[in-house]
Amino acid sequence: MAKGKGKRDKAVKRQYEALPYPPRDPKDEAARLIEGSPSHLDELNHYLFAGKRNFSAPFRALIAGGGTGDAAIMLAQHLTDRGEAGRVTYLDLSTASRKVAEARAEARGLKNVDFITGSLLDLPSMQRAPFDYIDCCGVLHHLEEPEVGLAALAACLADDGGMGLMVYATLGRTGVYPVQNALRTLTEGESVGSQVNLAKSLLNDLPPGNWLNKNKVLGDHKMGEDAALYDLLLHPRDRSYLVPEVLGLLGGAGLELVSFIEPIRYDPEIYLKDMELRKRARKLGDGVRAALAENLSGTIKTHTFYVRKQSGGAAGAAKFDPEMIPILKDNNAEALSRTFAARSTLTVHFDKDPVTLDIPEGAAEFVRCIDSRKSLRDIQSEMSMTWANFRARYAPVYKMLQGLNLLWLKSS
Repeated sequence: MAKGKGKRDKAVKRQYEALPYPPRDPKDEAARLIEGSPSHLDELNHYLFAGKRNFSAPFRALIAGGGTGDAAIMLAQHLTDRGEAGRVTYLDLSTASRKVAEARAEARGLKNVDFITGSLLDLPSMQRAPFDYIDCCGVLHHLEEPEVGLAALAACLADDGGMGLMVYATLGRTGVYPVQNALRTLTEGESVGSQVNLAKSLLNDLPPGNWLNKNKVLGDHKMGEDAALYDLLLHPRDRSYLVPEVLGLLGGAGLELVSFIEPIRYDPEIYLKDMELRKRARKLGDGVRAALAENLSGTIKTHTFYVRKQSGGAAGAAKFDPEMIPILKDNNAEALSRTFAARSTLTVHFDKDPVTLDIPEGAAEFVRCIDSRKSLRDIQSEMSMTWANFRARYAPVYKMLQGLNLLWLKSS
């Protein structure tokens, strides 16, 4: 068993040295900043610190398994924009991936990132803890023992800190593992380049009825990027999780779920039209509801979520309170308000599945007032309403937008 583990560890390292993932060109930093979930600073502030974290005070973040640098660069840039008190530690096994991430940081002139080559399993002995925030995306599911890796991260997390995590989701990856097994049988022992070429030939030969061909939400093997194809179908070690397994993994490390992203995807009622079924779903506990939503959707291919320690962890998600300032993720108040004014429903696409949501009354007028400076109290005052009436009218709008992860709150 130990011999097999060591062989797979070497194969994982070989993969990312040969094909840093995701593919990134440092020259692109001049044109755009790649932003996403988790670890967007306003997003993690909303979900973990009740929107009240002061980033002009010292803030220590760890990106465990930093790859080519997406999360590290995003967070380091956000912290730089807020002042000089935030610092990011980047950790990854791959020296090739680290070089890409370092070049991206240099292209931006970022001075607040410390780069380390190593394993997250060694973190407790590195004497760099505690961290206020830890990002670990696309890593735990590649470990021999994910629970050991998560425990190592939890040991380095500040008592009032939190994490943003991502692991593969089982149902949306239908078809991946049989093809992985087939390729392992046919390509084991070959070079990375040879494995990629053989995988491309196999994909051309797959029968139309193969589950991978039927799965319309997976596209990494169709992007034309060898690194993406390899990561999906040739990775020497990965596993996936159902919602109950995610919750079990967290519990074993003394952690608890704060929220999945996007929260609304884990609400079973958006998949149910029958009122009796919706009523029954409404009575279920949060974890059971999330598992039900996953089973109803069938297309969730990754679970992205925020967590905190079970005892005394991060403050949790922000509340719809008067002194909080609403922030639109894309700062598109005018365009969004026009959309809401023109229709009664909103169709959103999660992966490729359309979901139609009712737009709450007053959505257009509420969104039009959001400028990332005015508090909910300021907006209430402009509308000459009591707080009770304001909350009753606009809390449903907030619930929808926050559920779509399009709106966050921060303290004034």
